Amino acid sequence: MKPVLSVRGLDKRFGAVVAADALSIDIAPSQKVSLIGANGAGKTTFVNMVTGYLKPDSGSIELDGMDIGRRSPRHVARLGISRSFQIPQLFIELTAAENLAVAVSGARAQALSFHSPAEAQGRRDKALELLARFGLTDVADRPILELAGGVRKLVDIAMALVRRPKLLLLDEPTSGVSAEEKFATMDRVIHAIAPDAATIVFVEHDMEIVGRYADRVVAFYQGRILADGNPHDVLKDPEVRRYVTGGAQ
Repeated sequence: MKPVLSVRGLDKRFGAVVAADALSIDIAPSQKVSLIGANGAGKTTFVNMVTGYLKPDSGSIELDGMDIGRRSPRHVARLGISRSFQIPQLFIELTAAENLAVAVSGARAQALSFHSPAEAQGRRDKALELLARFGLTDVADRPILELAGGVRKLVDIAMALVRRPKLLLLDEPTSGVSAEEKFATMDRVIHAIAPDAATIVFVEHDMEIVGRYADRVVAFYQGRILADGNPHDVLKDPEVRRYVTGGAQ
C-alpha cells in the first residue's frame, strides 16, 4: 500500500541540539499512529516539519508522493495535512461556532465577511455540523473563554477537520483533561474523525491512551526513532521502558 506520508533522512538541529537525526518513516492510509518520547525527544519537531512550521536541514517529506518539505504551513494544509496544537489556537472572545466559521472561511480561501447572509449561514451550518460530531452543540454559542480546557481542545481539533484532511496530526489531544474524562474525550475525537477516514498521528504522554487507541507506536529518543511497531511490542521494549516510559506498562 502506498504511504500517505513518507519521510526520508530528516535532519534538524538547533545549534548543538539534535532535534531530528536521519528520521525515516512511512505512514499508511487510515493508520492511527502515536508518537511517544520524553520532552525534547523530537516528536513536536517532527510534527512541525511535516506541517511546514519548521524547515528540515536535510531530507525529504512526501505527501502522496508529492514533495512538501519546503512548502508553507498554509500550502501544506491545502494539500491535505491539518493539525491541532498542545495549547489550543483559538479566538477566546469568539464563540465556538464563530471560531469554526472563521476556519471554514479560511479553508474556502474567502475573506471573512458578514455582508452576505447566505455565506454567513453556510459557514455557521458547517460549524454546527462539526461541533455536533464532537458532541459540542450545547456550547456552540458560548465564548471560548468560558469553556473548560478539555472542551477547548475539542474545538481546536474540530477546526483541524474543516479541510477534511488526508493526514491529521494531534499534539497531545488529552493533555489538560482530567483522568476521569480522558477516555471519553479521546472516544469523541476518534468518533468525530471517522467519517473522513483520515490517517491520524498523535503525540501523547499517557500510555493508557496510547495502548487503547493507537494501532502503531513510534518511540522517539534524542531525535531518533528508538522503536516502531504495534503498541504491545513497543511499550514492552526494554529500551523504550528505560528511556521513554520509565517502566510504565
